[in-house]
Amino acid sequence: MSLSHTAAEYMLSDALLPDPSSSRAKGLRLELPSDRLLKFVTVGLPLCLVSLAFAREFSAGSQISCFSPTNFTGKQSAYADTACWDSLIHHGFDAEGRAITKSLWALKVFPYSLLVVAVLMYLPYLLWRYAAAPALHCDLLFIIDELDKSYNRSVRLVQHMKKVQQASAEPERFWEEYERARRERYFEFPLLERYLSCKQHAHALVFIYILRNLLLLLFLAATCLYLVFLHLNIFFQDEFSCSIKTGLLQAESHIPPLIPCKLVFFSVFQIISLSVGSVYVLLIPVVIYNALQLCQWDKGLLSVYEMLPAFDLLSRRMLTCPLNDLNVILLFLRANISELTSFSRLNAVSALREATANKEDIDTVIDFMTLLAGLETTKPKQA
Repeated sequence: MSLSHTAAEYMLSDALLPDPSSSRAKGLRLELPSDRLLKFVTVGLPLCLVSLAFAREFSAGSQISCFSPTNFTGKQSAYADTACWDSLIHHGFDAEGRAITKSLWALKVFPYSLLVVAVLMYLPYLLWRYAAAPALHCDLLFIIDELDKSYNRSVRLVQHMKKVQQASAEPERFWEEYERARRERYFEFPLLERYLSCKQHAHALVFIYILRNLLLLLFLAATCLYLVFLHLNIFFQDEFSCSIKTGLLQAESHIPPLIPCKLVFFSVFQIISLSVGSVYVLLIPVVIYNALQLCQWDKGLLSVYEMLPAFDLLSRRMLTCPLNDLNVILLFLRANISELTSFSRLNAVSALREATANKEDIDTVIDFMTLLAGLETTKPKQA
């Protein structure tokens, strides 16, 4: 055996991918980077701001300050603050002089409403985690494993072809057999290709992914509308008139009917609501963009694998409407590209293929590796 053939054999053996480790199943990402960012911001922001609001409430003490009459004792003033904070009802008069009341209870429950917002924002993630992630995990494991195996089978096929070519006394007959094998699709990978084709007719993953984004969009819009309602009705009224002349104090003549009160925490709640509302408004286009990703195919990944013999999911135009599970799987394959070892190698071969002058001599990775193995640089031309 010549030195060139030995070197080619070692090169092809090095091109084989190692057996996948058991950590691949644990390392798969079942969330897109943009979805993970949305989860952290939409859930973490209200929780962080609520914790700051509660910390200020515990450190500052009373959240209300009422201007009691001068003849009130200390205990009476404390009672007035407590009674007005418990009621949070503004007593006023309309343009015709009639008495009206306005509840300000939304201010008291505002921190707790942000906790509810955080829980609602977490629901789409739970929907995806328990309704779609298990099936997606199995799909990704199988497809990544089959893509790497397809690459390895192609390399082993090149090794076998090299040995057959070396043993063949008639090079022209070898190329004729090779062309006939390609025409009759002896090199195809039916299991993987048919599995991907079946995923084009499934819509469970894409339905759950769209539902997840719609729910998130609905909760973002509802939160923004809720904050707008608070600002228009309550968050511009940091002072109100409180009535403590109720119950046992109703018959006391020295107690005024209304005393003015001021909300100490009012500016803090305004800042919190404006922060949450502005960030959520900015996140709405991100959610829409995530959903619109499913309206077009990510053909870059599969086009690289079309260098493998008879892997022509794109060239046979099997990619029809992109709203199916295969498109969702392609998005997550792109997010898990580090687990797809064969992609980087085929991508490098693809770059070399594009830089080759005689591109007609390199139709698939089989042809390219055949050239590297020291076989004929051009196929015999037909007379």
